[in-house]
Amino acid sequence: MRLSVVIPAHNEQDVIESTVRSFHERLAADRIPHELLIVNDNSSDATESILQRMAAGMRELRYINNRPPHGFGFAVRAGLEAYTGDAVAIVMADASDRPDDLVRFYRELLRSGAGCVFGTRFARESRVYAYPAFKLFLNRLANYFIRIVFGIRYNDVTNAFKLYRRETIDGLRPFLSHHFNLTVELPLKAIVRGYSYVVIPNDWINRSAGVSKLRIKEMGSRYLFIVLYCFIEKWLSKGDYRRLTGPSQGRVADGSEPADAKDPDATTVSP
Repeated sequence: MRLSVVIPAHNEQDVIESTVRSFHERLAADRIPHELLIVNDNSSDATESILQRMAAGMRELRYINNRPPHGFGFAVRAGLEAYTGDAVAIVMADASDRPDDLVRFYRELLRSGAGCVFGTRFARESRVYAYPAFKLFLNRLANYFIRIVFGIRYNDVTNAFKLYRRETIDGLRPFLSHHFNLTVELPLKAIVRGYSYVVIPNDWINRSAGVSKLRIKEMGSRYLFIVLYCFIEKWLSKGDYRRLTGPSQGRVADGSEPADAKDPDATTVSP
């Protein structure tokens, strides 16, 4: 199975080379066939020139320029239109996601046969480094709200680091989100539309260089919009989007938080 890694990048000259090389070296060491697809999102620094230089010497790397309108969601959507693999992972350019975790995600996707692998930064085995306290509070509040609304046990829907099979991504179209709320739209649609998923722990490291592109004040209403959209689809579509063959039900792959077998949306695949 060929793996595509989509990395949106806006003004990431300080970290983009080290991020790309770390993922390439780790995937190559495990002999995982892959492409690294960087979406240059209107960078005004040296990000594109760095990518040009790297692409000349790394056949697994290619980059595209995101056409207007710009923004995180549009950049990821451009990557999801252009990737060529059998599965696709969305990875942040700021080195907050670990290559070792991506290898674990890939192995779990193959082993389980699930449609998606979702990470959680809030399992016993997870390690989170330097998460800003206020953002952490808002994160846990938002995820608690989503869990209550959808009746699910998955506790890190807002985590951008996820892996999807191609047929899953194709089944989630069309995409609506323009910004970071795309990280919520994709997993909620996958759950609502009946795609099976596995949840495993992943680590998260706050960026040490560059500037975060997430603007909390701008995102609240956008996150709420997409949550409500998926909620309406769940309850008013009468199952029109659900797959004909239901997903397996079971427990979180690491065993840290079992899914509720009585809950039709507890669609984590049993390991």
